[in-house]
Amino acid sequence: MRAHCFQHEPFEGMAVIEEWLQHNNFDISYTRFFESDPLPPSCDDIDWLIMMGGGMSVNDEKEFPWLVMEKEFVRECIQNGKIVIGICLGSQMIASSLGYSVYKNKKKEIGWFPIKKIDTARSKLFRDLPDEITVFHWHGETFDLPEEAVLIASSDACINQIFVINDNVIGFQCHLETTEESLSSLSDNCRSELQPEVYIQTEKQMIADEKKYSGPMHQALFGILDKLL
Repeated sequence: MRAHCFQHEPFEGMAVIEEWLQHNNFDISYTRFFESDPLPPSCDDIDWLIMMGGGMSVNDEKEFPWLVMEKEFVRECIQNGKIVIGICLGSQMIASSLGYSVYKNKKKEIGWFPIKKIDTARSKLFRDLPDEITVFHWHGETFDLPEEAVLIASSDACINQIFVINDNVIGFQCHLETTEESLSSLSDNCRSELQPEVYIQTEKQMIADEKKYSGPMHQALFGILDKLL
């Protein structure tokens, strides 16, 4: 199996997703947009597409012209039945590539906050997801849910946290892949966003909570990825 990662920032890699891919003997390739890497020649060259987060918006096409090509490639992968997983910016990329709006959420959500199941009966991938689980967040935008999508989970601060389309396209607004290392890297590069707000934790609190919540969160993520296989 061939997995290709769209990485938008040097400090936002796949974290435990990369470990899971390696454990399951995937061939892994990358387009690192911050290094001007090219896209794969065709979606036929990959089986899975995994899109990570980033500080830019999917609407910033003038500043980041490669966003146009990325959206076209994502749409092609979806139309051809590839496994497509979008995380944070990546989930917004799925919505945008299908013609749906991405815009500022009412509140920024940064830290460890619970998500609650909305509808998992129509997707075998999420049947084992707990009714409520605390996961990591770092986002300020949200999106209109695609008509063809099933909303799987929401948080108090953001309605569209997890969605699925046809059990092969998954959008995670939240970061189930987060590790202590990736959290520290994100904090080091985006510390200016940690302003006192209702849904923004302090850096100290985020680091402390990682030890409490990352284990069950990773278990839930691996269960979803295992079902995708």
